[in-house]
Amino acid sequence: MITYDFSRKVAVVTGAGGGMGLAISNLILNAGGRVVMIDLKPEPEEIAGSPDRRVYARGDLTEPGFVSETIDQGAARFGRIDYLANVAGVLRFGDDASLLDMDMAIWDQVFDTNLKSMVHTARAAVPHMRAAGGGAMVHFSSTQCLRGDPLPQDAYSTAKAGVGALSRSLAMQLAGDGIRSNAIYPGLTETPLQARWDTPDKIAEAGSWVPMGRIGTPEELAHAAVYLLSDGASYITGIDLVVDGGLLLK
Repeated sequence: MITYDFSRKVAVVTGAGGGMGLAISNLILNAGGRVVMIDLKPEPEEIAGSPDRRVYARGDLTEPGFVSETIDQGAARFGRIDYLANVAGVLRFGDDASLLDMDMAIWDQVFDTNLKSMVHTARAAVPHMRAAGGGAMVHFSSTQCLRGDPLPQDAYSTAKAGVGALSRSLAMQLAGDGIRSNAIYPGLTETPLQARWDTPDKIAEAGSWVPMGRIGTPEELAHAAVYLLSDGASYITGIDLVVDGGLLLK
């Protein structure tokens, strides 16, 4: 198992109330770091580390005032911001469909959460990273935007495609400041976002589509993200990392 030392480092993690965001937060906390955790959901019980090394803020990431205030307060409490993990997202099963038919209000809501929220967090975090002398960001996209689907979720897929473009643009803009930006494209992963897989049989059926024969865990995606944030990835920026058990091979 790879180990990390994040002592004296501070991360902002969105979607930290469960799934991949919580797993990333726990990895950083267990490695000695401090985390500003943001989510709409209530604070989970299974957070690692001591309370003095974390802040849990409940709020709407589509509200730029809330985002900037939360990140500024985290920087004031812990003295710096080094990392940003943009994990929060939403799936609107049933409402998000073909762009030819769907309600464009749903389109806007999905874009606000899955893409524009990352603009808010980056705008708030980058000044603190510059003040700290550098940093790293990782933004969660999806393999869904890299392939067609007979049952389209066009708002979700298009917003997630934008995440990659946003990440690469930030990587180019901020390289001179010592700030890295990379994107992760998860495949099928067992998280609260995928509430449709609510039985072992459904999970197994979903996993049968994956060459490795199973769906991923939040911890597996978290390890990929934490590596890209860490000094072990100090010469990596602007990449798109697919973590999908081979799904795109099919």
